[in-house]
Amino acid sequence: MTTPLESALLEQADHCEALDSPFMGRMLRVLAKIWPHHTALAAKVAAWPGDIGPMADGLPLRIAGGLHALTLTHQDIDLCNAYPPNAVSDQVLSDALIRAIETHDAFLCAWIDTAPQTNEVRRAAPLIATSHLLADRFGLPLRLSELGASGGLNLMFDAFALQIGGDTYGPTNAPVTLSPEWHGGLPPHADVKIAQRRGVDLNPLDPSCDADALRLMAYLWPDQRDRLNRTQAAIDLHDATIDQGDAIAWLDTHLTDTPDQLHLIYHTIAWQYFPAEAQAKGTALIQAQGARATTRTPLAWLSMESDGQAPGAALTLRVWPGDLHVNLGRVDFHGRWVDWQAPAKLPLR
Repeated sequence: MTTPLESALLEQADHCEALDSPFMGRMLRVLAKIWPHHTALAAKVAAWPGDIGPMADGLPLRIAGGLHALTLTHQDIDLCNAYPPNAVSDQVLSDALIRAIETHDAFLCAWIDTAPQTNEVRRAAPLIATSHLLADRFGLPLRLSELGASGGLNLMFDAFALQIGGDTYGPTNAPVTLSPEWHGGLPPHADVKIAQRRGVDLNPLDPSCDADALRLMAYLWPDQRDRLNRTQAAIDLHDATIDQGDAIAWLDTHLTDTPDQLHLIYHTIAWQYFPAEAQAKGTALIQAQGARATTRTPLAWLSMESDGQAPGAALTLRVWPGDLHVNLGRVDFHGRWVDWQAPAKLPLR
C-alpha cells in the first residue's frame, strides 16, 4: 500500500519533471522507493499534523531542499558526488541519499520546519516590461511595494536586463539577464527610475545573511544551473528593505501619497495564498487609495497569480486615476515564457 509520503514524493516528481528538472523527478522517485523509515526524519514526517502534499505543506520540497543544502555547503561529499553535474546510477544515488539522511538526521529534521521559499528571479520579466509601460505613460519614478516578497530579490528588477529578441530592456551590462520565450508585442522602451523599493513577507529572508541565502539557493533544483547562477547574482546585488509582517496590515500603513511618484503595488504568486478576507480587505484598501489618486500621485496594481486557467498565471494591471483595467497576458509560473497581450501604450485618461 502506498504511504502518504510516497504519494507526495511521486506527485512532486511529476511537477518537477514538468518544470524541466529531470534530476528532481528521478531523485524523488528514488527517495520514494528507499525511504529510511528508521530515521528521526521519517518519524517526524509520519507524525506531521497537516497535509504533506505538494499543494499544501510541501514536505517533498522541504526534504529535497535540505538535501540540496548539504551539497551546496559541501557537508556531505558522497551526496555531492551523486548530484549534478555528476551522472551516477540509481543505486549510487540511493546509497548516497540513505547515508545522507542517516548522517544528517538532526539537520534535516530542523530544516523541514520552514516552508520552501524560492524567490524565482525569472518572474521579474513581466515586472520589467510593466515598469517600462508605466514609465512610458507617466514619466515618473516608481515607488515599489511588493507583497509576499520573500527575500526581495525581484525588488531589484531595474538592475536586471530583459532580452526579447534583439531588444534589451534595462542595463546592457546587467549581472542578471532574463531571456524568456516571448510571445506577443513588445513593451515601449522608457527611462525607468526607482524612487523607493520595499516589501513585506510573513517570513522574510535576508539575502545578506548566509543562512537565508542558503535557503534561497537550496530550494532551487540542482540540475538547473542557470537558475542557481541567476539567483546567486541577484543575491549579490540585493539592496532592498523587506519588513516582517502581515501583507495587508503592512499595506494599510504604506498607502501614502508621494507627489511626482507612481506607487506600484505588485505580487507574484503570493496573493493567491492570502485568506479570502485578507484579499477582500487588500482590494478595498487599494481601490480606496486609487480613488484618491491624481496625475501627480498615480497608483498601479500589478498581479501575477493563478486564476484557475491554463497555461501559467494571469497578468493583470489596474491603474489610477481612472481605474484602467489592463489584461497584460499570461506568464509561466517560473517565468520561462511570457505571452504579452498588453497594448503598445497605456491610454491617456
